[in-house]
Amino acid sequence: MAEYALTGSFRARRGYWQPFVLRRSAHTEAIARESVLSDIGSRHHVKRGLIRIDQVDSVTG
Repeated sequence: MAEYALTGSFRARRGYWQPFVLRRSAHTEAIARESVLSDIGSRHHVKRGLIRIDQVDSVTG
């Protein structure tokens, strides 16, 4: 499996955009994106429309 570093932000409850950088191991980039959307939505009670994924990088090593 490949490892991906996803960078973006989500709309926090206080009205500002909270930045994040998360790493995910996944077979494809689409699965990594889905995992991050699900995780942030679950943890912070944010709808998917309020989560921005700006960059996805494949991590080697």
